[in-house]
Amino acid sequence: MKRIATLLCLVLVPVLSARAGKIVTDKIFSEILGAEVKYNVYLPNGFDQTDKTYPVVYLLHGLSDDYTAWVQKGNMQMVVDELIGSGEACEMVIVMPNAGGPDTHNTWNGYFNMPGWSYEDFFFQEFLPAVEKKYRIIGDKGHRAVMGLSMGGGGSTVYAQRHPDMFSSCYAMSAWLDNRDSAGVRRNEQKKDCLYYVCEAVHELNALDFVENADEATLEKLRTVKWFIDCGDDDFLLDLSVELYQKMRDRKVKSELRVRNGVHNWEYWHHSIRLALPFATRNFN
Repeated sequence: MKRIATLLCLVLVPVLSARAGKIVTDKIFSEILGAEVKYNVYLPNGFDQTDKTYPVVYLLHGLSDDYTAWVQKGNMQMVVDELIGSGEACEMVIVMPNAGGPDTHNTWNGYFNMPGWSYEDFFFQEFLPAVEKKYRIIGDKGHRAVMGLSMGGGGSTVYAQRHPDMFSSCYAMSAWLDNRDSAGVRRNEQKKDCLYYVCEAVHELNALDFVENADEATLEKLRTVKWFIDCGDDDFLLDLSVELYQKMRDRKVKSELRVRNGVHNWEYWHHSIRLALPFATRNFN
């Protein structure tokens, strides 16, 4: 029996390796930010042997992490290879931009425009066009998705709300959607550091108020995006996810809500990515 198992491993490992995609680390200099921004890109198997164009997923990290988090902590490459190999996800390019770092007081974190750090402008005016040209991305709404965890879950949601013409779907994992619990940080006028500004931006651009205050024309645009809200039952951000789902339901913006067993950690998000990529695939044109 052991010999059979060994033989199977010898046969299967080369097959799985042959199907594997690869992670490329790249960088772009931003005139808007006045800084170099690194990013990781997942390229599917065979990318270098073809001139094929691909759909894209923008996969955003959380507060205090950086562009390496999804690869190093989330082990996303193994999951993506498995999903593409099984046919649950289509071949796609996955882009993981840098928007933070562990020193939250002295390093800019966040996906929004803040005083001295206009990240949203950088993302849509510089980053997205350059990346999609370089990596042969189809580059339309029907073949573009955005998703992320925690701060990246909130960033994904707000990006899809504010730019619904750009994304076919949005998958928000354990999303930081508003900042009610850090009002003390936001009131600390004497210490307006990087953490202060990201907390202020998340509050000012919160996804809940956006839905509640949207007019009918805006709601119609939101209905062109497929929405998925995913949060653990013991996650400290659960109430925000449930509230967003309820507000969207009240305004007749269809979305899916999943509350699974779990907390705010990588074990939860490792499973989330297994749900998120097939969801994006189903909603690509």
